[in-house]
Amino acid sequence: QGDTMPPSFQRPMNPGEEAAVEWLLQRAFKGSDEARLVRSLRKSRQIAGEMVVPGEAGIVGYYALSKMVEPKGWLVLAPVAIDPDWQGRGIGRRMVGMAAEWARLSQTMIVVLGAALFYERAGFSAARAAKLTSTYPVDHLLLAGPGTDVPEKTLVYPSSFDGL
Repeated sequence: QGDTMPPSFQRPMNPGEEAAVEWLLQRAFKGSDEARLVRSLRKSRQIAGEMVVPGEAGIVGYYALSKMVEPKGWLVLAPVAIDPDWQGRGIGRRMVGMAAEWARLSQTMIVVLGAALFYERAGFSAARAAKLTSTYPVDHLLLAGPGTDVPEKTLVYPSSFDGL
């Protein structure tokens, strides 16, 4: 593996990189559900931002931030993908950590559904998500953003998440 990470590490996805991101999502998740989710989020204009980690051979990391229906102003981090050839090198933790730090600095709340241990190491908090309610399993829900409060909110995800 001769690839090295560029100094910038991650950057916003550029127009024209959709196919490369789709290929990465299919490889990382061994299926097309996440790629379908991203296509739907884009089509419905529910995505707030998409970040990539470029490598010499193409995109090796990706995540999307989408607008929650409720609470207003909150974002959801999903999906997060690292190319299988690049997993286990701390790239995902660094990407997610940068998203968590951005949430704190920008005064934006971000929720994520996933492996608590991984996301907690990257700056998300399961304890802060303890009073959130959702149609998804709340035992895998974590929160990043300003403050240390434990908000009592009901999460309503963008419609693109329905049926996942």
